[in-house]
Amino acid sequence: MCGIIGYIGNKNAISVVMDGLKRLEYRGYDSAGIAYFTDNKIEIKRRKGKIHDLESIVSKCNISSNLAIGHTRWATHGRPSDENAHPHRSDGIVIVHNGIIENYVQLKHELQSEGFNFTSETDTEVLCHLINKYSKNNPIEEAVRIALKGVRGAYAFAVISEKEPDKIVAVRKESPLVIGFGDGEYFLASDVPAFLSHSKEVIFLENNEMAVMHRDGVIITDIEGNLLNKNVITISWSPSMAEKGGYRHFMLKEIYEQPRAIADTIRGRVMPESSEVVIEEFGLSEKDITSIDRIFIVACGTSYHAGIVGKYMIEELTRIPVEVDIASEFRYRNPIITQSTLFIAITQSGETADTLAAIRQARSLGAKVMTICNVIGSTASRESDFVFYTHSGPEIGVASTKAFTTQIIALYLLSIAFGKIRGCLDDRTISMLIEDLLHLPASVENSLELDNEINNIAKELFKAKDFLYLGRGINYPIALEGALKLKEISYIHAEGYPAGEMKHGPIALIDEEVPVVVLAPSGRLYEKILSNMEEVKSRGGTLIAITSSDGESAKRLSTYSISIHGINDYLNAVLLTIPLQLLAYHIAVLRGCDVDQPRNLAKSVTVE
Repeated sequence: MCGIIGYIGNKNAISVVMDGLKRLEYRGYDSAGIAYFTDNKIEIKRRKGKIHDLESIVSKCNISSNLAIGHTRWATHGRPSDENAHPHRSDGIVIVHNGIIENYVQLKHELQSEGFNFTSETDTEVLCHLINKYSKNNPIEEAVRIALKGVRGAYAFAVISEKEPDKIVAVRKESPLVIGFGDGEYFLASDVPAFLSHSKEVIFLENNEMAVMHRDGVIITDIEGNLLNKNVITISWSPSMAEKGGYRHFMLKEIYEQPRAIADTIRGRVMPESSEVVIEEFGLSEKDITSIDRIFIVACGTSYHAGIVGKYMIEELTRIPVEVDIASEFRYRNPIITQSTLFIAITQSGETADTLAAIRQARSLGAKVMTICNVIGSTASRESDFVFYTHSGPEIGVASTKAFTTQIIALYLLSIAFGKIRGCLDDRTISMLIEDLLHLPASVENSLELDNEINNIAKELFKAKDFLYLGRGINYPIALEGALKLKEISYIHAEGYPAGEMKHGPIALIDEEVPVVVLAPSGRLYEKILSNMEEVKSRGGTLIAITSSDGESAKRLSTYSISIHGINDYLNAVLLTIPLQLLAYHIAVLRGCDVDQPRNLAKSVTVE
C-alpha cells in the first residue's frame, strides 16, 4: 500500500519520479501526486484516480527539475480525493508519507489552537504542519527530529523545504524505505522496483533511521543525529523482470513464470547425487533442529495458506507438531513459546506489519525465528535469526501467484531436511522426494498448457455470483487459496471449505447457480472426495473437478474437468494451484476487472 519515490540528481527529476510512480502501481492506490522545485519554489500536482490522470496535468507543464518527490496513496485517513492526495504542504514544507500517525487527533487539535489551518482529512497533514512549526529556526532534518518526539505511529516519509532546495530528508519507522545510489544521483523509494532501472546499489533504512540526501551524497543517521555506517547491497533483479514482457497483465506473466521461479527456489538447495537438501540454506544447526519441540507458522493472506500446506508436510515428514496462525490474531494472544520453539514467518514482501509484529513477539518470548521471504534486505529478513529466500523475482500483481508456489517449495525443502536430521526419513524416501521436486518445473509447464481449456470453462462460469471450493487434507488450503484468488480479482463471493465439512452447513448453498470447484487428485483421499462430489451432483450443483489424468470417476461426475499430471501428494498441491490461478484470472478478465490492481487491495500491507 502507498508508494514513495524521490530523486535528486542531474536528470529531470519529474520524469524519474513519474516513471517510479508507475512502477509502484502494483502496491495499490487511489490517488497520486508529485512535488518538484521550479524557480526555488515547490510546485505540487496531485489527483484522485490513476497515475495517467496525474500524468495528463504534469505533461502540460513542460518543466524540468533536479529534485522531486512523489506518492501513490491508499486511503487510511480520509476518502480518496484530490485534497487528501499527497504531497501535502505547510507553507514551504512539503511531505509524502506512508503509514499511520496514531495520535494525529490530539496533535491536530494542538496545531489548530496555534493557528495552523487544515485542508485535508489526513493524518499526514498533521506531520507536515508539525515539521513546519519547528523549521522556522532549524535545518529541516533537525525540525524533523524535534517533531517526531511527539509523534506515535508507523511511518515512512520524505520531506522537502523551500528554504533548502537541494535536500530531501527521509525517515523510516515500521514502514519500508530504501535509498538507491547512482552516478551523481540518488533515489528514495518504498520499494526497489521504483528505481531499479537506474540503480541496483541500495541501502535499506532500519527503524528510527534518517537519510539526508544532497546533490553530492547521502548522510544516514539515527533519529538522534548520530552518524551510521550502512552496508550497500547489490540487488540481483534485472529491470526486465519487473516488466510485463508481452503479457496482457503482470498476474498472467507471473503465473507463467512459475516454472522458472520454482527452479530458482530449488537451485543450489538440493544435491540429487547424495539425496540431500542443503541444510545450511536454513541457517539452523543439526543440534537446533533436533531440539525443536514445536513449530509456529505465522503469515497473512496467501502466505497463510502456504503455511497450512506446510503444516501437513512438516508434521508428516518430521513428526514435529505445527500450529499455523494468522499474524493479526497471533499478535493479540498469549502463545505458549519456549526456547525449543521454531517460529516461521512467511511473507512475500517482508514488510507486512502484522507479521513483523508477530516476529518481534516470538523473539521476545525466546523462540528461534526463521523467515521465508522473497525480498532480499526486507525488514522481516533483517529482524529474523534465519532467512530462506525464495528467489522468485519481483511479484508486481497484487494477487500473489509465484510467491505462493515458491513458499510451498521452501516448506517442502525444509520438511525433507528436518525429516532426515530427525531420523524420520530414510535415504530412499528422500531420494524419491527430491527426484519428484526436480521434475516439478516441467510438470508446472504441463499445467500451464491447460490455459485455453481453462479459459473456455471460464466463459461458461464468469457470470456466477458465488463459488464453492472443496478440498481434503493438504488440498484444503489449496481450496482456500483458489477461493481467495477468485474473490480478490473478480469480486465474486467464493468460499473454500474442507470437503468433509460440506454437509455441516455449506451444502445448503448448493443449487444449479453455484459452481463448485473440487480438488480431486488420485491418492488416499480420492474415494472420500468422490463421495463429496456425489453429494453436490445430487443437488444439481455444477461441478468443476481438477483431478489427475487417471481420475476417470471424478471426470464422469463433473460438468467440467481439468486434468493434471500428478507427482506426489505434497507437490500436487502446487500443480492444482496453477489451474485455480488461471481460472480466477480468466474469469476476472471476462468480467472486465482490473486484474493487477484489484479495488481496495494493496500488495504490501504495511499498516495494521
